[in-house]
Amino acid sequence: MDRGFSDEAIVGVKPAAVEDAVTYLRKKNCWQVTAMSEPKGGTCDMEKESQNSGCCEFSHRSFLLREDVYILLQQRRCGTLWKQPKMKDKMRQLSLFVDERSLFEKLCDGSNLEAGFKAVKKNGGSPGIDGVTVKEFGNRLNEEIKLLWHEIASWSYKPSPVRRVEIPKPGKGAGVRLLGVPCVRDRVVQATIKLLLEPILEPTFSDHSFGFRPGFSQRLAVEEVQRIVKSGKEYVVDIDLSKFFDRVNHDRLIYLLSKHIDDKRILRLIGITLRSGIMKDGLVTPSEEGTPQGSPLSPLLSNVVLDELDKELERRGLEFCRFADDCNILVRSLKAAERVMTSISKFIEGKLKLKINRDKSRVGLSREVKFLGFTIIDGARVISAQSMKRAMQKVLELTPRGTHQTLEATMKQINSWYKGWSGYYSITQYPSQLRNIEAHTRRRLRSRFVDQQKKRRHLFKKLIKRGVSQGLARTVFSNKSRWVLSNTFALTKGYTVSWFIDVAGQWIRSNERQLDWFPLHQWIRVT
Repeated sequence: MDRGFSDEAIVGVKPAAVEDAVTYLRKKNCWQVTAMSEPKGGTCDMEKESQNSGCCEFSHRSFLLREDVYILLQQRRCGTLWKQPKMKDKMRQLSLFVDERSLFEKLCDGSNLEAGFKAVKKNGGSPGIDGVTVKEFGNRLNEEIKLLWHEIASWSYKPSPVRRVEIPKPGKGAGVRLLGVPCVRDRVVQATIKLLLEPILEPTFSDHSFGFRPGFSQRLAVEEVQRIVKSGKEYVVDIDLSKFFDRVNHDRLIYLLSKHIDDKRILRLIGITLRSGIMKDGLVTPSEEGTPQGSPLSPLLSNVVLDELDKELERRGLEFCRFADDCNILVRSLKAAERVMTSISKFIEGKLKLKINRDKSRVGLSREVKFLGFTIIDGARVISAQSMKRAMQKVLELTPRGTHQTLEATMKQINSWYKGWSGYYSITQYPSQLRNIEAHTRRRLRSRFVDQQKKRRHLFKKLIKRGVSQGLARTVFSNKSRWVLSNTFALTKGYTVSWFIDVAGQWIRSNERQLDWFPLHQWIRVT
């Protein structure tokens, strides 16, 4: 069977695995392999090697391996086009040479711990219970890495309890989301474990899982749901898991990991991390279940747990899409959807030991169900009504009327929020939805301008200075409320769209041109 090796050598290959790779690749006519030993820190004469290879066109890459062994893989193209493998295929290739028995030794490697710190630094975040920030940890990185290496190697490492943080969920009465913030040193260890386990676990995950995986995204998940709906499966089984991250069974999680990880020391270290405890208001409580949200390792572990659900749905031949604990199963009829909801609920609560939120889980047509903030209507991706309502509420919070804040400061806050919000929701195919948010922002600010002029004659004079004719400006002398006046022709002419963009500095997303966007004048009604 052709394993389909790529032209990449894998860091951490043991000498025995190197010999197997060399023997296999030498049998291939299109490959030439050279193995050489170099002193640590030495360099390979790539130019000389390439000249002696006899290959008319090739690519090469070298990596420092255990025992200071270098592998140089040279691929002959032979006039054929070499195609870059997909992310999942590439991860499968990377996993072929991974020595799972040496994972603990790799964890104790200072270079791997430094790579873990780089991942933590990239994500940022607040400090844990010790109050040490990422910046402070980085200032004494060498000392901290040496200390972690010694503690892990001698089994004196003990993770600190995570700091409990509660943040409100979007929407009124939605409750709070419980986060657990580990200390920076613990986040470094967890991020390093994640980097070591990901190449092993990633190839085993389902192609229908899109959450927290390299090469996958929310856009791909929504597009996959869109594709399934277009194929005729318009009924959606929307499953909502109640407090999933807080209810993960530790014993079952370690059992699932042991199917792929042979190094028991890594499994033991993960178990110690899961049971490190939670500190709230100075009191530490034991953590008997769950993986804290805020831990670098939690997303990977959540996919390990829910991979059982993916495999069960695949075994039944169902089409679905899952992003973390948000799962949509699509079928052709309402009767089939209700049947799937009943049977899958029993599987989740019985075998996976998780709990389904009956109030939020539902069965309905795709236009009635949201997934990752979007709805599929007439085969198109649309921002859901609930997401649009929340965005309008956010604009209301950012543009209060009774405030002494300057327009520049207000616009800076609005742009900071809107760039991030519209960057995600540009997945929609209707840019008119983004334009509605932008127009609502301008109207809120015009309403503030009306409110700031204590008397209508002051507003009249202001509009005259803005170039509005006297006849049109006189329309402000009415009993209309400031909100109604904010949408009159006099105010929109005095404070035009171009004025908000050029003078006030409003940032606009709807004027971009994306390939799958409908024309700006085309709109859709969502309920």
